Order: sequence, then C-alpha cells, then structure tokens
Amino acid sequence: MSGFVEKPEPLQVPGLVHLHTGKVRELYRNEAGDLVMVASDRISAYDWVLPTEIPDKGRVLTQLSLWWFEQLADLAPNHVLSSELPPGAPADWEGRALVCKSLRMVPVECVARGYLTGSGLAEYDESRTVCGLALPEGLVDGSELPAPIFTPATKAEVGEHDENVSYEEVARQVGPDTAARLRQATLAVYSRARDIARERGIVLADTKFEFGFDGDDLVLADEVLTPDSSRFWPADRWQPGRAQPSYDKQFVRDWLTSAESGWDRRSEQPPPPLPQQVVDATRAKYVEAYELLTGQAWS
Repeated sequence: MSGFVEKPEPLQVPGLVHLHTGKVRELYRNEAGDLVMVASDRISAYDWVLPTEIPDKGRVLTQLSLWWFEQLADLAPNHVLSSELPPGAPADWEGRALVCKSLRMVPVECVARGYLTGSGLAEYDESRTVCGLALPEGLVDGSELPAPIFTPATKAEVGEHDENVSYEEVARQVGPDTAARLRQATLAVYSRARDIARERGIVLADTKFEFGFDGDDLVLADEVLTPDSSRFWPADRWQPGRAQPSYDKQFVRDWLTSAESGWDRRSEQPPPPLPQQVVDATRAKYVEAYELLTGQAWS
C-alpha cells in the first residue's frame, strides 16, 4: 500500500476544469482547451506523497523548468504557452502555474544516465547491464559512464514504481521511429544540460524527461531538469565508490529511514509528518540548486 497519506481536494477555479491530481502537480483544462499545470509544495518519497509540504518547492520547480526550457529551446520545442496567472486563479498560484499545449503524450519515462547509481547500479551489480545495455567492468556507485545512455522506464500511477524497460520494449510499444526520436532527443537534451550544469559546479548524474506530440513535432513537456526529476551532485564532492551528496530530497529519505522517524518502509503504514529541521534543510537544497544553476538569487 502506498500513495497519498492525505489526498488533497483540488481547488475549484472558475473557467478551469480539474483533470488530475498527481504527486506534485494539479492539472486543469481551460476554456481554450489548453492545459494549466500547477506545481504544489507536496513532496514524495518511497512511493508515498507525504503529509508535510516543503515551502516554495512548487515555485522553485516551475521557475527552474522555465529557465531550462530557455536553455534548450534550439534543441527541443516545449509545451509552455504562458507563465501568466490564469484569470480567476488564486494569488498563491503565482510563479507555480503554467499554461501549456495539450499534447499526445508518449507513455514512456525518457531517462538519460551519465553516471552509474540508483536502480542502474543495482542492475549493473547483477548483470553488468543497465536496461539491457552492456557496460564495462569495474564501475562503482557514482562512476561516470563512457557515454550517456538512454534507459527508459514505464510511467507508473501515484504510489507505484516506474519500471526500467529495454529500448526494444519501447520500440514495441510506441513504434521504432518514435523510439528512435525519443532516444535521440533525450540524449541531446541531457548532454546539453550536463555541460551547462558542469560549468556551474554541478554534476548532472541522470534525469528523466517526458515528451508528447504536437502534430508530428516531438515536444518536451512536464517539468524538466529539476531536483525532483534529476540527480544533481556537487562537483567538488563527487567521489565514485560511495553515495554522493545531492541537491534533492535526500534529507527526507534519510530521516524517514532513521530510527528517529519510527517508520518501517516495508510496512503498510503511511510515513509520519516531517520535523521542521528536515523541511528547512530540504527547502534550502532546492533553493541552492536553483541559485547555482541559474546564477539568480531566489526571492
């Protein structure tokens, strides 16, 4: 059992129809047929959406995505139509709401890995492969790969795991032409972002993208290159052979698995509320990642 500890009631806004409540985002449709995507301050860990929010998280994710979309515009069109507050929307949506094109979404999590860690490391330790791709001997947690690899996953519902799949399975599901376009776009965008992050003292270990079609055009959608969708490591502390410090929700994961939380993640019990020091430390990491990447002070 997993999912929402306390599932929120979506806000009803005149002129907008609520479509979906995700782990972090609320999705609406406006009268023109465009999507309105609103990033909340919710945070998830171990397939649970936690009862405690992280202040400013939704705004950080939205503003960082907008910054990245600008850096990548020549490589991949994106779904953003406007970042203006929709008419009638609450003031709290300022900075966290995007009006976006309605796309035919491809049901694949497009994951790019430039470094070995996480579920990729677990598979490598068993078979020297990641998503069926053979890798050289001698790699350890945090090793840079000889070249970035495309390691797709299935899209899971709230409370369920994404599952890594082979490229061949993606080609079977969406067709060989679309699979090839997804792989090419994913690796091109990752490589550009990796180089930009490196210039700013950050290792982009891996990330996941979502794409959809606008006619025949493949379009980058959802959030992009945020601490929720990527592993960012401080370059000056990168040391293969151990778990790396990161700009994400590691404070949350560490506390939930500590004796202090009293929670057993193998049980069916929902996790407890987060203490204030964990909330503060997690918010600080999200803000730090934003400031380092964009070179702009958070306000």
